Amino acid sequence: MKLKLISTIIILPFFSILFSCSDYQKLLNSNNASEKYKQAEVYFNQGEYRKANRLFEQIIPNYRGKPQAQRIIFFFAESYFQIKSYSLAAYQFENFIKSYPKSDRIQESAFKAAKSYYYQSPTYSLDQEETYTAIEKLQVFINLYPNSEYSSEANQMISELQVKLEKKDFEIAKQYFTIRDYRAAIKANDNFIASFPGTKFREESLYIKFKSLFEIAVNSIFSKKEDRLNELQQQYNLILRYYPDTFFIQDMDDKMKKVNSELEKINIITANLIK
Repeated sequence: MKLKLISTIIILPFFSILFSCSDYQKLLNSNNASEKYKQAEVYFNQGEYRKANRLFEQIIPNYRGKPQAQRIIFFFAESYFQIKSYSLAAYQFENFIKSYPKSDRIQESAFKAAKSYYYQSPTYSLDQEETYTAIEKLQVFINLYPNSEYSSEANQMISELQVKLEKKDFEIAKQYFTIRDYRAAIKANDNFIASFPGTKFREESLYIKFKSLFEIAVNSIFSKKEDRLNELQQQYNLILRYYPDTFFIQDMDDKMKKVNSELEKINIITANLIK
């Protein structure tokens, strides 16, 4: 008896799903636009966005030019957004904006279109064309609706995307040090700091420049060593001026001990030459 009960408990949900899928497939194949519209909203409200999306797509031509079209097209765009098909969501929200410029959903649509571009921004190591597009779209939204309830979130997303761009450029500048092209590392980090003066990577970028200067200075010929060691000292002072509690202080101090030792040797040699 218990075995039959367990079997029934397992089998009933299976048949329920089977019949549900069968009903949905029949609805997809039917010509009843009204029923499709009704059921699409049911699916949408239940969070079954993929099913709703397919039904909305089918009935759009039937309702084009009718009062229901505005609602259907918005839900169609929103269903793409909910299933994370962001490229299609952006396209459909922008299509909605063009079709219904006086809709009370315009602001929400504009924000979600821009947010769809934000979600398409790739990891920092890849090409960042889509990131630049997302920043542009979000900035346009903020300019159009500065007092929007979505403005704060839009600004936050722009900040995140800008950090991603900064990280990409910083990693490129950092790579020059990794491959021991120290002159290129110095130039790249100077350019990086000039391009992103407020970047959170500024401290580390200055430190990489310091390390690059150190490698060049300590390996310089005698005639150029003193000037380069003094330049390194200036970089050390610059970092401590802005970041007195810098995370890199131990390594910097260790390197400066060698710098001071080298300068003392130069002073001794110079003094002996004068004699």
